[in-house]
Amino acid sequence: MTSHPVLAGSDRDSFGSLHRRSTPRPERYRIGKGLRKKAPRSSLATWSSALRRVDAVGVVERTNAGRVDELVPLRIQRMSASPHAFLRGAAALHAADFAVLPETGVHPVICGDAHLGNFGFYASPERELVFDLNDFDEAHPGAWEWDLRRLVASTWVAGRDSGASERRCSEAVTRCVHSYAEQLRTLADQPLLARSYDVTDVDALRSDADHKTGRRAIDKAAERARRRTSDRALPRFVTDDGGERRIVTEPPLITHPDDEHTERILAALDGYLATLPPHWARILGGYHATDVAHKVVGVGSVGLRAYLVLCEGSSPDDVVFLQLKQARRSVVAPFVHGDEAWHAHQGQRVVEYQQALQTVSDPLLGWTTVGGRQYYVRQFRDMKGAIVPDTLDAPALADYADVCGKLLAKGHARTSGASMIAGYLGGGGRVADALCAFARSYADQTEADHDALLRAIRTGRLSDRTPEQVPGGAIG
Repeated sequence: MTSHPVLAGSDRDSFGSLHRRSTPRPERYRIGKGLRKKAPRSSLATWSSALRRVDAVGVVERTNAGRVDELVPLRIQRMSASPHAFLRGAAALHAADFAVLPETGVHPVICGDAHLGNFGFYASPERELVFDLNDFDEAHPGAWEWDLRRLVASTWVAGRDSGASERRCSEAVTRCVHSYAEQLRTLADQPLLARSYDVTDVDALRSDADHKTGRRAIDKAAERARRRTSDRALPRFVTDDGGERRIVTEPPLITHPDDEHTERILAALDGYLATLPPHWARILGGYHATDVAHKVVGVGSVGLRAYLVLCEGSSPDDVVFLQLKQARRSVVAPFVHGDEAWHAHQGQRVVEYQQALQTVSDPLLGWTTVGGRQYYVRQFRDMKGAIVPDTLDAPALADYADVCGKLLAKGHARTSGASMIAGYLGGGGRVADALCAFARSYADQTEADHDALLRAIRTGRLSDRTPEQVPGGAIG
């Protein structure tokens, strides 16, 4: 039941025009409220396996295409660890499922992969620790409902994985949805510029936590994040090879490409510098790239090419680690506008939509191309850290889901349609009830999909056996 966006320009990128008067905010609220006829709020509860149009294991197989063959079994291994681990790697499956469900047609920029594990800590340009959405590989204009559905589904599945009761899972989802609705309503009433300055730092995060265990989880994760810096990464990731620093080799997780591919990556960094603001390009131009390695990251990203580059400044402790991560077309895109890609460079898409959704972003975000493949570039170990949702007790999970709902609303409100979404949601009570029903049903579906993955491994359809070593140069 996908549909065209409500307002022209709310789906595809549009900067608007200073010569054209925008639709007044009360009218936008009215439009949003009227969308309840098109997509009743009760329809957000909709899910049953009969609605599915794809085979779950088949989607996993299709999304393995184009990845490093030797690493695909590691992706399967990580997705098989638990239902929540499966969910983390199943963004493409969720996009296919959600595309057949009712939606309002309001299309801001969405994360496209808004599960609980894709929120986290990182450093602002002022070196303050902030908390926000932090994964944008699938970011794209699309239905806001898709992000919220994925978030509440991951909340229920994470709750089950950590042993929470169904009542506790429902409480966590309810808090998440109410937080989303309240924040959307608050930001929709603010000037456009004012809502773009909303930042959640550690103090704000702690103040939103109602329970001691939630605050303790925040404190531990924040402390770990503060220690994750480039200089502190030196002993962990770098060895001294006859006076020359080299990134350690730990097959199959960290390997070195061959000399030819290393040179192509290093050459591509010059193109990356051209995508940075002039000030940051000058700063980074004072460093010298000395080594490159391929480093496996994440769950859904395993098998995509992700390179770690060691850059040295004018003193031994002056180092920066850059990460080049392969960017492919968003899994959301085909369900929004069909087969033809809107974006000429997928790395640029990731960077620009990350900057749209985050209040503050890594100042070294940029993009480049290596051997015909497109990448985005960011800092590695820049005070990045996360709260692991499926290890939280029920009160802490509810606190965390509340914060994630608020941050998701903030991201959506920064791009398009906040007043219309707020008008549609109203107080949030009916939407919370509907999405609790959906999250429980989709948690059942996720557990069934995880079981199907395990069967595919047992029968040999998929392999989770990783090689002891990826040959040098195999990753290119």
